[in-house]
Amino acid sequence: MTVTTEDFAARRAAATDDALGWRPRLRLALRFALREMRGGLSGFYIFLGCLTLGVGAIAAVNSVAGMMSDGIAKEGKAILGGDLRFALVQRQATPDEAKFMNGLGEVSDTQTLRSMVRLSDGSDQSLAEVKAVDGKYPLYGRILTTPDKPLSELLGKTATGYGAIAAQGLYDRLGIEPGDTVKLGNLTLTMTGVIDREPDLLAEGIAFAPRLMISEAALAGSGLIQPGSLIEYAYKVKLPPGTDPDKAAAPANDHFPASGFRVRTAKNASPSLQNNIERFSQFLTLVGLTALIVGGVGVANAVGAYLDSKRAVIATFKSVGASGRFVVAVYLIQITALAGLGILLGLVLGIIAPFLTARFLESIIPIAADVSVYPLALLTAAVFGLLTALAFALIPLGRSRDVPATALFRDAGSGSSARMRWSYFGAAIGLALLIAGLAVAMASDRKVALIFLGGTAAAFVILRLVAMGIIWLARRAPTVRSTPLRLAIGNIHRPGALTSSVVLSLGLGLTLLVTLAIIDYDLRREIGTGLANRAPDFFFVDIQNGQIDPFRQKVDELAPGSKLDAVPMLRGRITRLNDEDVATMKIPAEGGWVLRGDRGLTYAATLPENSRLTAGKWWPRDYSGEPLVSFAAEEGRELGLKIGDTLTVNVLGRNITAKIANFREIEWENLGINFVMVFSPNSFAGAPHAWLATLSIDDDSEAAEKKVVNGITNAFPAVTTVRVKEALDTVNALIAQLALAVRVAAAVALVSSVLVLAGALAAGNRGRMHDAVVLKTLGATRVTLIQAFATEYMLLGLATGVFAVAAGAAASWFVIDGIMTLPWVFDWTIALTTLIVSLVLTVGFGLAGTWRILGQKAAPVLRNL
Repeated sequence: MTVTTEDFAARRAAATDDALGWRPRLRLALRFALREMRGGLSGFYIFLGCLTLGVGAIAAVNSVAGMMSDGIAKEGKAILGGDLRFALVQRQATPDEAKFMNGLGEVSDTQTLRSMVRLSDGSDQSLAEVKAVDGKYPLYGRILTTPDKPLSELLGKTATGYGAIAAQGLYDRLGIEPGDTVKLGNLTLTMTGVIDREPDLLAEGIAFAPRLMISEAALAGSGLIQPGSLIEYAYKVKLPPGTDPDKAAAPANDHFPASGFRVRTAKNASPSLQNNIERFSQFLTLVGLTALIVGGVGVANAVGAYLDSKRAVIATFKSVGASGRFVVAVYLIQITALAGLGILLGLVLGIIAPFLTARFLESIIPIAADVSVYPLALLTAAVFGLLTALAFALIPLGRSRDVPATALFRDAGSGSSARMRWSYFGAAIGLALLIAGLAVAMASDRKVALIFLGGTAAAFVILRLVAMGIIWLARRAPTVRSTPLRLAIGNIHRPGALTSSVVLSLGLGLTLLVTLAIIDYDLRREIGTGLANRAPDFFFVDIQNGQIDPFRQKVDELAPGSKLDAVPMLRGRITRLNDEDVATMKIPAEGGWVLRGDRGLTYAATLPENSRLTAGKWWPRDYSGEPLVSFAAEEGRELGLKIGDTLTVNVLGRNITAKIANFREIEWENLGINFVMVFSPNSFAGAPHAWLATLSIDDDSEAAEKKVVNGITNAFPAVTTVRVKEALDTVNALIAQLALAVRVAAAVALVSSVLVLAGALAAGNRGRMHDAVVLKTLGATRVTLIQAFATEYMLLGLATGVFAVAAGAAASWFVIDGIMTLPWVFDWTIALTTLIVSLVLTVGFGLAGTWRILGQKAAPVLRNL
């Protein structure tokens, strides 16, 4: 072996290693590490690529989420419509309540409801989100319209009634233009403009129909306001400068304990959107972390290959007495420096992500994106990147520490089989646990994070077992006559085989891709076809008590033989559980949605037909004792409720306390009439309410559905008709937007897997070079070797693809059936595509890497054996 100047320097350094203190030793290690890095980044491009992708994904997701959260916080007043927002359902504020709110500051009130807007001749109609505003609207922000005129002019009185403005979607649905007239309830409206931007749109929640904006006087004259009508009254307050919104709102429930106010401040302008941003960013962060962990395998491969190429230098260090600690320090410094470069590149991706996505997000969510740099998001990504790089680098570093110099001088040997000190293995495990702990601590839903990380860890273990199983089968495979096949099988189980690296690197990425693809497929199929087939065709809301019998007769006339289900409905909010104020409770992640906002309530003398009791007994038909309630079994279990517990609901400004008499299992998936809470009939004696109805018709043609909608809308202008197909289309569009981000995240994981695969195959080329040279010396032709290598890669790719399909199917089944409780259907197209992708990647990258070594001359290789 040729001894270089660097070797002599290493000898001198090693000779003084033990004589130096730790600080001089560290400086010496740093000097040698930097000197050796002058050779460039050869062998570390995949290392850098894996870290860049993983860190970039985490930084980008959290930066974009930070941008959206900052946008909501910055425009909180405009989004909320004021500094404070008091909301009531089905009733207006009393004079005393109105006086209290007016005493806080300037007040603007709006009323929102869903109703049918129809053409003047009654030939067509559309569901609309109707919003009636007063002369002070909006207190904050600015509504943008075409033409740009004051609301008082656009919504004022006209020759035929009142003016109205609407989102472009309503014009498109009805085929009308500004200047045309439409009917709303008993009122004729002249369309005077288009709403381009509504400042407080997000405060209203998810919209299932286009916005129609009118004046309060117009709504009062429409005939839509009836006892029990589902109308939300919102009172927005503009406080004097310097007033603390929380302190101003605090006395509201004390002064009016039975009011049922839902109070929000500008700090919590759109809680549902903020929660969704947090949940979705958490999910994408976990996917990005998975990509980073997959990349960690590439880090381990790259570090192992790099140390393998430095065996001569390590051997020189150890031959002249350098300690293993000194060797590890030299290469740990190098790896940390390179990891820092990869992290820096990933952070650059995270910095530019908000700038690239801002305009796209503004088109989906009406928030002015104030793009900036988000240090916390970048720091989070950097910490995950550094910990992952160190966790996976310690394993090959630990193996190199105690390998004797005699083994390193044999060029054909390998340090990969050397035993590693438990301290290094323990440190790697400790870093992995730290990564998992940080991910769980940062998660809004820790249970989901634990399941996700647990699944990733289990996948690593299972993939290792799969690789061992493939090796075991290959070792016990019968001898075959085909030389290429015999060589391929031998390569799979020989020492130093690529089996474990290929299965581990590609298996996790493909498994994640299959899981997400099947979930996406099942959600789209269920919402687009499954739910549409099982769900009723129509929902009818705001059927008045005196209209229910004429309504049934009209339905029989329009759709003979159809199935109509109707139940009374009120809206109420749970305010107390077992005398504990819900506002001060720690609301659990699961089931907590029941306690947030208003819920639909009903009463019944008998058990609803689509429910079954799981605990307790149903009350008698003529029950007249204390109010009783039947609660949904799953949600009750998640909230920790039991038979005999009490809950208080606020309905129409009255607090009603009822005892839980039983629990029922509900079939939510059929989209029928289902309620979390069903009360005994005496609970709401004398309370004004409307009816909710569903209709399933035998003839689901467009003409038959249009006949029903036109007939009901013209006969009962105040009844709101919701076509289930249109609502499902809205949900499908939302899922399509979310699926795009999920696919991008899955693609990042797959690209990381591909990089790791390429690195694993490249790391194995050194051994392949020896194999090829020896086999060619013994008479093997290039064609035979190509066939052998191609067969080996094909077998590994097929085995990995089969595992990914099986594991992805199991994971998607757990999510769809176990968590979402939806029907799980396996798509064989996804399985076939996965197998093809796996084969193409393994065979393609494998042959691309081995093609070069097939032409290697024998003499230089044989000389070092």
